[in-house]
Amino acid sequence: MSASSDGTADAPPTTDGTAPADDPSTYRLPTTVVPRAYRIVLEPDLGAATFTGDVEIDVVVEEATSEIVLNAAELGIHRAELSAADPDAGWALQPTSIAVDEDLERATLTFAEPLQPGPATLELSFTGILNDKLHGFYRSSFTDDDGNERLIATSQMEATDARRAFPCWDEPDRKATFEVTLVVDDDLAAYSNGAVVDETTDPSSGKRRVRFAPTMVMSTYLVAFVVGPLEATEPVDVDGVPLRIVHPVGKAHLAPYALEVGAHALRFFTGYFGLPYPADKLDLVAIPDFAFGAMENLGCVTFRESVLLVDPDQAARVELERVADVICHEIAHMWFGDLVTMKWWNGIWLNEAFATFMEVLAVDAFRPEWQRWVSFGVEREAAMAVDGLHATRPVEFHVGPPEDAQGMFDVLTYQKGGSVLRMLEQFIGPETFRDGIRDYLRTHSHGNTETADLWDALERSSGAPVRTIMDTWIYQGGYPLVRVDDDGNLTQSPFSYRGEPGGAIGSDWQVPVLVRPLAGDEPAPAPLLLTGSAGSGGTPVPTGTGPALVNAGGSGFYRVAYPSTTVGLLAAGIGDLAPLERYNLVSDTWAATLSGQASVDDLLRLAQALVRSGEGDPSVWSVVLGALGLFSRVVPDDERSVLEAAVRSLVGPVVDRLGWEPSPDDTERTPTLRSSALRTLGVLGADPGVREEAARRFAAAEADGGAGLHPDIAGAVLDIVATTGGTAAFDAFLAHYRAPANPQEENRYLYALASFDDPQLANRTFDLALGEVRSQNAPFVLQLLVANRITGPAAWSRVTGEWDVLVERFPANILPRMLDGVRGMCRPAALADEVTAFICSHPLPAGGKTVEQILERLSVNVAFADREGPGLAGALATVG
Repeated sequence: MSASSDGTADAPPTTDGTAPADDPSTYRLPTTVVPRAYRIVLEPDLGAATFTGDVEIDVVVEEATSEIVLNAAELGIHRAELSAADPDAGWALQPTSIAVDEDLERATLTFAEPLQPGPATLELSFTGILNDKLHGFYRSSFTDDDGNERLIATSQMEATDARRAFPCWDEPDRKATFEVTLVVDDDLAAYSNGAVVDETTDPSSGKRRVRFAPTMVMSTYLVAFVVGPLEATEPVDVDGVPLRIVHPVGKAHLAPYALEVGAHALRFFTGYFGLPYPADKLDLVAIPDFAFGAMENLGCVTFRESVLLVDPDQAARVELERVADVICHEIAHMWFGDLVTMKWWNGIWLNEAFATFMEVLAVDAFRPEWQRWVSFGVEREAAMAVDGLHATRPVEFHVGPPEDAQGMFDVLTYQKGGSVLRMLEQFIGPETFRDGIRDYLRTHSHGNTETADLWDALERSSGAPVRTIMDTWIYQGGYPLVRVDDDGNLTQSPFSYRGEPGGAIGSDWQVPVLVRPLAGDEPAPAPLLLTGSAGSGGTPVPTGTGPALVNAGGSGFYRVAYPSTTVGLLAAGIGDLAPLERYNLVSDTWAATLSGQASVDDLLRLAQALVRSGEGDPSVWSVVLGALGLFSRVVPDDERSVLEAAVRSLVGPVVDRLGWEPSPDDTERTPTLRSSALRTLGVLGADPGVREEAARRFAAAEADGGAGLHPDIAGAVLDIVATTGGTAAFDAFLAHYRAPANPQEENRYLYALASFDDPQLANRTFDLALGEVRSQNAPFVLQLLVANRITGPAAWSRVTGEWDVLVERFPANILPRMLDGVRGMCRPAALADEVTAFICSHPLPAGGKTVEQILERLSVNVAFADREGPGLAGALATVG
């Protein structure tokens, strides 16, 4: 999906003799009866938002028991029978009672006599609801070209929501095969994990029974059902695997790019893993309402429309990259996650971290000119921004109740996990790393694993102490600051944005370091393993005499602090560094500034060096532009002209060099920099020429029926127009959102509605989020409204007033994202205090750790404002 032990270790008893809250007996199912194969029949009623179902489950009674306990939630179980696996045996038993515990989400079938060990078949009949919470078996909708609302029934089972669709053993290590039959209206399409085996029509009801081939053995969270007015492209044969794009009617023209990426990913991963694709077909399915980016259901991957359906001629390059990322991520899961699966939810990090690593590797092979590992540096930095907090967490942690696993679907799992895997791959060598991955997949195919199983395979391929190294990165939060002293020795200490280590941050790491000399030719980076803390005396850099570049190549998940003389050399020769090395230099400097270990002057001098060198990489500039965004929160209104002048001085030359239109001299990544520079110059810099040109281009596009805005700068133009725009512009944005040409345009105009500085227009946007905006998108609209420097305080006031409504309406796993906008509310300090007090007194149903991190990031910004605010305008004046 595009969030140590296996959770079964004994827990200590409580003083009153009862089982503790995380005792396995309170959340793990008994192992007395285990599933082997499911045969599921579901009949959804889309209009009534309900479904009926029957399931036959081939089970094995492992030991004598009078109960069968399995998972069920929001289901009514009306009939149950256990019969002999061999029909000739002739016995069948009905339970004396069927008890459903909604709190534990379990159904217990009690029998009069103990069941004897051996195979049997359990039959259950049940009913359920097609909910509107985007989990389990749920309903979605879209409006067709004729203006009619069309309904879809679809599924999202991860982490523990298969139990809302059918009674099952809903734990990842209870693998089984699944044979699905969907009973649907004749005018609706049906899709599931396997290929269609046969279709029959009921002469009385006219409904079709669509039966799908059994799957390989897999976990319940990978089962998929999709029913609705959908179409599929003609299958593309990818070395024997039929690949299709499934989409709402009328959107076939947006599918070819996804087919191209999907075919590339299938071939790439088949070659990389050295194993064939493990299913009989692959459908990539676009769903209008979807809580996540996508979900790796075996053979039937579901996506948000905006990360699958795209018109390359009307999409920005970064939008195409995003589609490629998500497709490659999910297809990587077919092997890493589906074929080989974690034993318990504590291991979900490895599924997602590895898929993140593989998505970048695959996209880099798909479009090398995108320099995907360079742009991944920005994603890594997002993880480091969280991991430098006291409220961070280990990548892998103990998961008791399975709902605790929701805390893993975050930037630490995906981006930190993917980053430390990249660091390890670069340290032991890409081919050695790949050999270890192949070993791991071959050894554990169709099985369940612990994290250590992967380290064991990589140790076999490399001979390196992989487990010893990686345990320091996976089982403790945080990361090191590697210091280089004047003699070239390296030491490490925990990095913290508060300037001192937090209680959750480990004391030292096994740090895979690559170094190379700054002077002379550039030999291959020399590897060393930095161990021990700052008091251990240091580790010499193995590059001879002279200054060295630490974290050569830029793949390390740590920050570097150099002596001042080396910093001067690096800044003077910044153009000689590789893009990711330049990015690290700037981001490490900004992190030191934000934590109080360096001054704003240090960052501004580095920014001016970027201007002089003609820096053209958007990732490198993103650090400076992000810092300017925080400066705009801190500088008082009566000194704002100083900030605007500094922005124009730093960013103006970039815009002057790149212009508004594509150029033959552009690289593939130039459009990203052009867009972000224009946005910053027009919004933060209040550049009158940029604002005038943005307004002119938007007006010309409107006069041309909405066409004419180049997709690479469209988002920037809209944000600039919104900054000074009024009701007419707002209404035009809203009209485009309501009738978009494609999913990417829909998102552009929707989120730009939150950029208007007019309080009345901000209120209209808030009302839209409460009403017509899909629940998958509305929390992000509110996040942007709250983050708006002008209208944010009023928007936050509305959030607090509508709190109960928002918590009820939005999916629980997205709600924390709504709060992310408060990180910028660092001025006035009283506002930050009010925000913190409200959030602490109104806990969300999920994502508590994420909320804690958001509040700490707010406190870091408050501390920065207190420390640097009084002199910030003076520092900026030296630039402008």
